[in-house]
Amino acid sequence: MSDHSVRWEKEIVRVGDYIAEVEVEIICTEDEWSPYISVEDARRLDEVRQALVSGDLERATKLAKVYRLVPVAA
Repeated sequence: MSDHSVRWEKEIVRVGDYIAEVEVEIICTEDEWSPYISVEDARRLDEVRQALVSGDLERATKLAKVYRLVPVAA
């Protein structure tokens, strides 16, 4: 098994007026697919996106930090 390193990053999912900050583990290895995220993290990103699309903010906020975007009048 090859050596690998891991770092945490925040991925942003945007749907309409909402964005969600989802923490994912970035896995860095010596192979050609590096860097990548785990299947579990990819599923969580999809679940957050689906929750936002369906308007289920309660479910989305259990998986990520959710913010509502408000336009700024300049």
